[in-house]
Amino acid sequence: MMNIQEKLNKINLTLPPAPKKGGLYNSTREFGTHLLYLSGCGPNIEGEEVFSGKLGGEYTLEDGQRAAVMTTLNALAVMQDALGDLGRVKKIVKTLCFVASENDFYRQPEVANAASQLLINVFGEEVGLGARSAIGVNVLPGNIPFEIELVVELHE
Repeated sequence: MMNIQEKLNKINLTLPPAPKKGGLYNSTREFGTHLLYLSGCGPNIEGEEVFSGKLGGEYTLEDGQRAAVMTTLNALAVMQDALGDLGRVKKIVKTLCFVASENDFYRQPEVANAASQLLINVFGEEVGLGARSAIGVNVLPGNIPFEIELVVELHE
């Protein structure tokens, strides 16, 4: 297993504290044979910029990409909390990205690319680049502009 903490240090990234749950659900759920499902995470990190609004409205593509990075950091923090060691991640199987957008904003995949790139930076392309969907939606909980869910394969 690779040492993800060393990799995070090398690329100068620090994980935030895992965000608290926003309702009646589990933040993660292990299932099947060595799989982990990560519930939706948003971009807001305590003490950092608060995101509220839509792409193509309050936010530009670049703002959305910044929100996607923050969201992915939150997702990694939740996985770290659940697994104890991100080195347990064998592969990112599926990344599901939701982008709150105005009706004339069509660049959802470019926003999601920022999340995918962070996963590649942390895990490498072979592990970090899974299947992906980038879906534009009218609104997300708390009026956040970006939400991510992950399905992850774990080492035995």
